[in-house]
Parts: sequence; C-alpha cells; structure tokens
Amino acid sequence: MDIAPLAKSAGMKLDEVRALLNCDVICGSNRLDSDITECFAADMMSDVLAFCKPRAMLITGLTGVQSIHTADVAELTAILFVLNKKPVQQVLDILQAKQIPVLSTPYTMFEACGLLYGKGLKGGYHERDKVAEESRKETMELPGSK
Repeated sequence: MDIAPLAKSAGMKLDEVRALLNCDVICGSNRLDSDITECFAADMMSDVLAFCKPRAMLITGLTGVQSIHTADVAELTAILFVLNKKPVQQVLDILQAKQIPVLSTPYTMFEACGLLYGKGLKGGYHERDKVAEESRKETMELPGSK
C-alpha cells in the first residue's frame, strides 16, 4: 500500500517543525536551521536502531537516556518528544554534551506524525532485510484486500 503525502516537500527546517507542532525547544536552539526530510516514530529503541535511516528525526514518548544514546548511535538529526514530555536534568546534560536538538510537542505521536506527513515529510524507514519488509507488508494489508 502506497499512500502519497498531501503536500510534496523537500523537507522542513527544524524551526518549521517547531512552529507547526507548537513545540518547546528543550535544547539545541542554535540548530533550528537543521534540515528535516524524514521522520521515524517509535518507542522501541531497538526498532530505531534496526530500521531508522540516519539523519531522520526521531519522534518518541520516551525521555530517558536510552533515547538519547539511540539517537546518537543512529546518527539522527533531532528528537521530538510527544505529549509535552521533557527529560530530567541528567538527560538534559547528556543532550547538551552531544549537541542533539530536542523539541517537545503537546500533540500525540499519531497527531504529530500526521501533521508532518501532511506537510510532505517522509517516513525514515530503512529496509534492513527482506524478511522485515515482508512482515511490514503483511501488517499493512487490510482484511479482504486480496
């Protein structure tokens, strides 16, 4: 199933994401000019490591240190926390040291993804193997669509 975004886009600046999703800037205000062309939404950091493309923006509800280390290892451009979630000071210290820009939006993960998709951002899904792709296709099929 291939569904086209409502708007064609080469991407957005992180500052445009901030405005669209009514975000607070948690850290990295000096990097709001970063280009965001793809997003990956997940709360399972193992999925991020396995399937997320480098330079995508991570959308998550997890504010712990694991999310920050995952974003660093996966070479992601930014992190967007949903539901106005904000990390504790220990995590903020790590974020500042790693210079990862972080935003927090009042929207749910579903709403944030929908709004970004509507503006033309693509999913940052990287196919690591054929088995994972086939599994994804099977879960995307609607009952009675064959």
